[in-house]
Amino acid sequence: MKTEIAAFKDRVEATVVRHGLLQADEKVMVALSGGADSVALLRVLVEMGFTCVAVHCNFKLRGSESDRDEDFVRRLCRKLSVRVHVRSFDTAGYASAHGISIEMAARDLRYRYFEEVRLLENARVVAVAHHRDDNVETLLLNLVRGTGLKGLCGMRYRRDAIVRPLLDVSREDILAYLAALGQDYVTDRTNLENDVKRNKVRLDVLPQLALLNPSVADTLQAEINRFADAYSLYGWAVEHFKRQVCHDHVIDLEMLAKTPAPDALLYEILSGYGFTSAQTDDIVSMGNGISGKVFDSGCWRLLRDRQKLVLQPAGALPECLCSVLPLEGAVRVTPDDMLLVNRYRRDEGFEIPRTKDVACFDLSKLTFPLTIRRVWTGDRFIPFGMKGSRLVSDYLTDRKKNVFEKERQLVVCSDENIAWVVGERTDDRFRVDAETERVMVIRHVKAV
Repeated sequence: MKTEIAAFKDRVEATVVRHGLLQADEKVMVALSGGADSVALLRVLVEMGFTCVAVHCNFKLRGSESDRDEDFVRRLCRKLSVRVHVRSFDTAGYASAHGISIEMAARDLRYRYFEEVRLLENARVVAVAHHRDDNVETLLLNLVRGTGLKGLCGMRYRRDAIVRPLLDVSREDILAYLAALGQDYVTDRTNLENDVKRNKVRLDVLPQLALLNPSVADTLQAEINRFADAYSLYGWAVEHFKRQVCHDHVIDLEMLAKTPAPDALLYEILSGYGFTSAQTDDIVSMGNGISGKVFDSGCWRLLRDRQKLVLQPAGALPECLCSVLPLEGAVRVTPDDMLLVNRYRRDEGFEIPRTKDVACFDLSKLTFPLTIRRVWTGDRFIPFGMKGSRLVSDYLTDRKKNVFEKERQLVVCSDENIAWVVGERTDDRFRVDAETERVMVIRHVKAV
């Protein structure tokens, strides 16, 4: 019996040291459900000399069983002289109020409470009792769901403040350890039911795989560790190539095509913006398709613009900060744009500016006040030097402006008429001619 106890402790200690999960003489918060796994975790960490504080969640989902578990946890902690924090939750009510499953509700409540107690106790980490068999089940579930290379890495030994010291021991090892200690535990009857995906893997799939390979769990755990190492290298490569193809939320498709695995790289980039694998597949399937299609991840919008993918935050564009321009002076019209307004008497020394960011008007032809706004659907103007009117949208298309740029386009209006498509072209009706005596000049500059 002592040999089994020592062997279990040695395996857990090796995992803790190899992965740097815990520091000597530190306080460790232990998530304690009362089941075999968490009881073994608490017992072995106490045996290893760590100062442990337990935390227990009563989710009030199994009637008297939930209260039985809480009572067991309290008694065990008294026996081991371990301080314990306990909280009861209306899990079903929380799930209903937030429109999520009971499982997700329990997870949210559990980890939120863990973090609350961790900070209260000034503990560096929270130890949870996931073991090798849990990890193997996670791998198989992720394979079925199709979670990509990351999903093949299973559970990590450490994620933020959560550590998993038991990931290298099996459920069988845990039960043998508890038996050697003479330590009892509680059993959650729902773990024995065959109507949950994870339980189906545990009770049905793994036994069948064991017929092909009796050491299937050890084999898959070894593969998980290899996948995790490979994923680290993959992550380095993704970051390396991402810096080459993506700048300021713009993806260069020509550069992307030159990378070793463009589709995989695009998926990794876009997943960071909240796009799903299905959406990425749709984007890839466009190939060299027509520009202008927009995809929405909820938080970001993506536009195919010729040989670029352009991303911008989702949501309506903010309104202009002002709607009326001053007769003279500087005004910020958006967080990024300013207009400088000046009036001049035309004389022999006056020269008409020739840059697109400066507009020059015959003051007598304007109707005041001048207004500023975003372009609207159906807006028309007479481009300088032309006779007939054009849709502003058509003009911008000719200027190779994409959908996002069109949405952001500003126009200065004189009464109902557009006098200037800002940063592009003025309207011919307000041009300076031989009869002009007074001139209004508006300069567009980027706000600092």
